[in-house]
Amino acid sequence: MAGKLYIVPTPVGNLDDMTPRAIQVLKQADVVLAEDTRTSGVLMKHFGIDTPMRSHHKFNEHSVIPKLIDELNAGVTMALVSDAGTPAISDPGFMLVRACRQHDIEVETLPGATAFVPALVNSGIPCERFTFEGFLPQKKGRATRLAALAQETRTMIFYESPLRLVKTLQQFCETFGNDRDASVSREISKLHNTTHNGTLFELKTYFEANAPRGEIVIVVAGATTEKEKVDKYAAFQNSNKNKNNDNYEKA
Repeated sequence: MAGKLYIVPTPVGNLDDMTPRAIQVLKQADVVLAEDTRTSGVLMKHFGIDTPMRSHHKFNEHSVIPKLIDELNAGVTMALVSDAGTPAISDPGFMLVRACRQHDIEVETLPGATAFVPALVNSGIPCERFTFEGFLPQKKGRATRLAALAQETRTMIFYESPLRLVKTLQQFCETFGNDRDASVSREISKLHNTTHNGTLFELKTYFEANAPRGEIVIVVAGATTEKEKVDKYAAFQNSNKNKNNDNYEKA
């Protein structure tokens, strides 16, 4: 009988966000594949998990997948974790999951922590439709990606380094406009987590004066459609008409 691959989310900040089921799966697996065994080792020790660990990161995932598939086919049960959050979301994992699907190996992803969902909800920006962009290319392809998003009407979510935040906000101002609504969340679920809301220009100005630390999630409102512009203008006209009627009746 073939083994099974579990995708196990881990806390993005507060260790209390670890679910009992995630702990149980990590304890019962034959091996834990970790993005960084030192980082995951702290988590494993905290929860009394002594399952053997192996490294599985972006620098070795291509080379180790064939061996992992052989072991899974031989009946080994594996659990994949990243340093924080849900594996394969801007972290290694997708390639292994795809390989498992190609070889008819069962994959089960546990629900759990991921940084962008709390940031999206905290933003107060419409979240019924959104696009997760993750990390933008640092150099090649960055301008092309931003240009392609200029007219995106869905809410957009980005991950960013605190060292590049101000530069990214400046580029967003140039691409999306200074007045586009946005939010910046940092250190989700940690002791000093914060969310700042405002226009892109206001956020850029704030973080130029207040250097950020920690992991960053940027949420940017989508572009206004022509229909929304027409509806907004009509509502504005009706509002003015009603005000004029009220003034006429008072007179």
